[in-house]
Parts: sequence; C-alpha cells; structure tokens
Amino acid sequence: MGQVQVVSEKEVTLQNIQELYRKFASECPSGNLHLHEFKKIFGTNSPCTEEESAYMENVFRSFDTNQDGKLDFMEFVAAVHLVFRGKLEDKLKWSFKVYDRNGNGCLDRQEVRHIIKIINKIKRHNEPEVTENIDDICNRIFDLVDKNKDSQISLDEFIEGAEKDPWVMEQLKLDIAPCDWFIEQQSKP
Repeated sequence: MGQVQVVSEKEVTLQNIQELYRKFASECPSGNLHLHEFKKIFGTNSPCTEEESAYMENVFRSFDTNQDGKLDFMEFVAAVHLVFRGKLEDKLKWSFKVYDRNGNGCLDRQEVRHIIKIINKIKRHNEPEVTENIDDICNRIFDLVDKNKDSQISLDEFIEGAEKDPWVMEQLKLDIAPCDWFIEQQSKP
C-alpha cells in the first residue's frame, strides 16, 4: 500500500464491491479470509521469505479488528477501502499500528529497526541494488522524527515526520498492492 496519495484510474465502484463479494463468497465459503489467502491477494509471492511472511502477518493482524485470526468480508472491505481510498493520515495511523508490535502507543528503536529490516529485505528481494545499512536508516529516522529526543516515536511524531520528509515516507511505506488481484478477479467468469 503506497502511502502517497495517487489518483488512480483503477476505481473500486459499488459494482466492483458486489462482484468482489460474490467472488469472496465463492472462494471463501466459510465467509472468512485466512492468512495464506490474504498473502495471495495482497501480493506476497510464494515462497516468501521469513521477513515477508512476518510483514504480512503484522498487516493481516492490523486488519483483523476482532482478533479472531481471520478476516470476515466487512474487515476485508475496510482493508480494501483503506488501501485504495484511505486518506494519507489514516494510512499513516494504520502503518503506526502495524509497527507498534507491543501496542504501547510509541515506537522504540527495536520496533523501528524490525520493520525497517523487513521492508529493506523485501526491497532487496525485489531490487537487489538496495543496500543501505538498517542501523543507519533507523538512526536517521529517529534523528528526523523523534522531536523530543526521548528515544520513542509517538503517533504524532510519526505522522508529522512522514508527511514532511519524503525520505522518511519512503522508508516507512507499507507496500501491499491488491490492484493486480482485483483486475485479475474482474476478468474471471
């Protein structure tokens, strides 16, 4: 999910949602989307690395609002809406929730380093020339974003830092991209 606001010609209409529901119901007759299906829809190739798998599990958990280990259609639609049409601030709040593994409302260096490691590993998998040092990236993020220098990044600091600095935005960007899956589903009978 790129967090940069882009107007796309790939709009999701009510008709698309209705068709999506029919396909969701036929492919998920239990009425629930499980992690392995979620990974397929949101673009993680098989076999995925340990980092990619951990990343997608964090993303999946962030959408699983009732914490039952599966997404029902309403949770799925909310996820799709955020990915396609959500406001930048909402996407940043969601990203923060994914990164805040212990749920304490702040990101410490360990959490930021963990997510940067995952994102960097995914980028390196897709773009072998990505070679920046994880600790250097983490340190630079804290230098730019941690305004009160308490070694923790609050939600407000996170949003402000990502909105103001394109490099920070690029480093913290969650890239899940269901567009191709939706297009593929539209062409299926």
